Amino acid sequence: MLHPWYRGRLERRMVGSTNRWRFPREPFSGDLLGLSQMCKALNVDFEEVLKDPDRLYVSQIQKIFSRNLKNKTIQSREADVILKCLGSTWELHQPHLFQSETLAKLYLMALSQGTTSPKKELERLLQAQLCGSVQERPPIKKMIISLKINDPLVTKVAFATALKSLYLSEVEMNMDDVLGVLASAHILQFSSLFQRCVAMMMNGLTPTTIKSFYVAGCKYKEEQLTTACEKWLEMNLVPLVGRQIHLRKIPQELLHRVLRSPRLFTFNEFHLLKTLLLWVFLQLNHRIQTVPVHETVLAFFNSFPKKYSFLDQDTGQSLVPLFLCVRLHGIIKGKNLEELRHINFFPESWLIRVTANHYHALESGGDMVHVKDLTTQAMRFGLLFNQEYTTHSEIIAVYGFFFEIKGIKQDTTSYSFYMQRVRHTDLEFPSSVCKHGPVSLRAERLVKYEIRAQTLVDGKWQEFRTNQITQKFGFVKPSCKSHALKIQTVGIPIYVSFSFIFPIS
Repeated sequence: MLHPWYRGRLERRMVGSTNRWRFPREPFSGDLLGLSQMCKALNVDFEEVLKDPDRLYVSQIQKIFSRNLKNKTIQSREADVILKCLGSTWELHQPHLFQSETLAKLYLMALSQGTTSPKKELERLLQAQLCGSVQERPPIKKMIISLKINDPLVTKVAFATALKSLYLSEVEMNMDDVLGVLASAHILQFSSLFQRCVAMMMNGLTPTTIKSFYVAGCKYKEEQLTTACEKWLEMNLVPLVGRQIHLRKIPQELLHRVLRSPRLFTFNEFHLLKTLLLWVFLQLNHRIQTVPVHETVLAFFNSFPKKYSFLDQDTGQSLVPLFLCVRLHGIIKGKNLEELRHINFFPESWLIRVTANHYHALESGGDMVHVKDLTTQAMRFGLLFNQEYTTHSEIIAVYGFFFEIKGIKQDTTSYSFYMQRVRHTDLEFPSSVCKHGPVSLRAERLVKYEIRAQTLVDGKWQEFRTNQITQKFGFVKPSCKSHALKIQTVGIPIYVSFSFIFPIS
């Protein structure tokens, strides 16, 4: 007859997909390869187990409880765990709380107190779950555990929702509570609930939620959420957020990341600049609760001393990285450039360089000698294709050359986007485009361009784009028309960006 200790030693467990074996009652016997395989099988961090071998027992118990909960082998019974938290007492059931790593650790710590052999208590707990029926399980004593929470995002309502999620897989949540539930799930280390909150937040991005959701993503190091916030703002900064008072809440760090993105959508460069000027205005005028007209913003910056530009002053120096992201050479209307000079916002050297580049381009028949890289320096124009459109177009004028950027809805899910050169005499309202502007009579214009379309479908961004294409544009077909970007999507609206430069020809 074998001694019970030897009988325990003969129990062996295979881990991983090889013939590595481990004795389950020895969390770490010096076999690093076997330990590594066991950690992978239980989805536990190897480094953490080296520091705390008992962590393997916690993971084993969590796996068994999770499997039993799915198989509905755990029957309802009287609460056997009392949680004291947030000034309240919460009654819980032992099998359910093991979905939370924090509560599991607190419970096991309480279980080990008053006993000389914590491991035996853990093994007894495992045996209790592995028994076939409730009647056969050893009695489990009632435990009292305490949890201190300092996170201001966690409210009693949110915490109660998180605890309720231990029992129900689909607890109803509204967007007002999701931030608190996310914070509660983070503290409880309740991964499935945390990921459900993240998914809900990614699908609930609006001008009112973008700041709080982004800050939460940074706080809890949830890269998936912060990336979703960045992508959403890349599309909606100019057409949506830039028209609302919520623009004030956008953190400067997030704004800078968005401005540097090649996916940023804007109707044109001056629209983007107006949005940035409004953001600065709102940062400096906290009492303003409505979006001011553009003239009010200009008057505010014009009120600063004229000795130095706004960006050269102490107030504006920290904002220079933001405005370096604006492609000022893409602002080509004389009226807009004069407006910038009048408010004394930019350093004089910036405006002189832009003016000189425009002059040389006009003198060279449109050649943009100062621009080399399409991705970071191209002129940007955009169309926002909405549900009601069957066709949508805009006329743009650059150094005397006129182009129509256009989108056509072919059927319910098919769209085509392209640009084409037009004569100034063919424009429906020539005075609005040509007034005080040059007109080029060159028969051909070499253009390097790219067309990009982006839309949101089921919480994921679809992106379509042409290659970077270099083409000579004439006045007659087929040379007057660019390659068309043809897409199939159910997403609406569609954010379409046209980027181009005039290479030396």
